[in-house]
Amino acid sequence: MKCPRCHQGELFVHKWYHVFSGNKMVKQCSVCGQRTELEPGFYHGTGYISYMVTVALTVTSFVTWSLITGYGFRDKEIFYWLPVHIVFLIMLQPWLMRLSRVLWLTIFFHNDDKYHQGSACENASVKN
Repeated sequence: MKCPRCHQGELFVHKWYHVFSGNKMVKQCSVCGQRTELEPGFYHGTGYISYMVTVALTVTSFVTWSLITGYGFRDKEIFYWLPVHIVFLIMLQPWLMRLSRVLWLTIFFHNDDKYHQGSACENASVKN
């Protein structure tokens, strides 16, 4: 849950999830100054990321459950797994929302070599 550019600054106002302001993000990184919201509605795409992560967790959970218990789709015992998995996903939802925002932001910010070699201002003064 760190800045995708410098990997040091915090992205969220609160380190741990708070009920009313758990997903509130800082306006910019305190270390490198990178803005966290590039344009209005930037984080609408996090729904796709959250969906992919949830599907991956569901498939992994079901495969693990069926390998451990030996039950599959043909048995009615799938209804033992389903409510447990739903509660598991509901409990993970705040973390999944944060994770999807971090992943979405990371997609748009690649490793900035200029930043890691020194700040852009220092590099500009060396060239001039």
